[in-house]
Amino acid sequence: MEDKYRILIVEDDKEIREGIEIYLRNQGYEVCQAANGAEGLRAIEEQEFHLAIVDIMMPVMDGVTMLMKLRSMNYEFPVIMLSAKSEEVDKIMGLNMGADDYVTKPFTPLELLARVNSHLRRYSKYLRAVNEEKDEEHIYTIGGLELNEDTVEVTVDGEPVKLTPMEFKIVQLLIKNPGRVFSADEIYERIWNEKAVNTDTIMVHVRNIREKIEIDPKNPKYLKVVWGVGYKIEKQ
Repeated sequence: MEDKYRILIVEDDKEIREGIEIYLRNQGYEVCQAANGAEGLRAIEEQEFHLAIVDIMMPVMDGVTMLMKLRSMNYEFPVIMLSAKSEEVDKIMGLNMGADDYVTKPFTPLELLARVNSHLRRYSKYLRAVNEEKDEEHIYTIGGLELNEDTVEVTVDGEPVKLTPMEFKIVQLLIKNPGRVFSADEIYERIWNEKAVNTDTIMVHVRNIREKIEIDPKNPKYLKVVWGVGYKIEKQ
């Protein structure tokens, strides 16, 4: 079992709490304890957790209230509620508030471990997907030139550059294909989505873009002309 997973046990019964901790530690998990919901929230603010096991009935702050606050603070890790059979209404409320699962007391360690493993597998897939999405942020960088598709912003050496929508689209096309030469006709047809008739407008846009992104527009670092062929953003 990967030892990177840290689990929080929130349970007012010390024997149950410590019994769960011993079993989880034997399975390779890091474990932290809290005796009520308020303690649990403090622990969550102090360190990262990948799963919480939370009792419903506790003094100071009950498990459902803790869960509600947890979700309102945008913590997304899985929460398994512990409930007595008499707490059916609270259990349903907990699931409605964002609990992922519940285990009814008395339970066997194997039953709880099976639920823990299942939810951690699911959560680790979710975290991988989130991290891959972050890695795939729509940001393209060539040297000091950076284009962000999500915010529709271009910066040069960290300084924002104000481009018109068409200028942005031209830079976007070229920076996503570094080193590739695009003819004026191809740029026009890709951006305007119509047959190129008069591509002089492309030349004007390119000249304007250079004035904005190049230190020396007559000796451009980024946006190059390949005479008789077209335009490209040079690989750095």
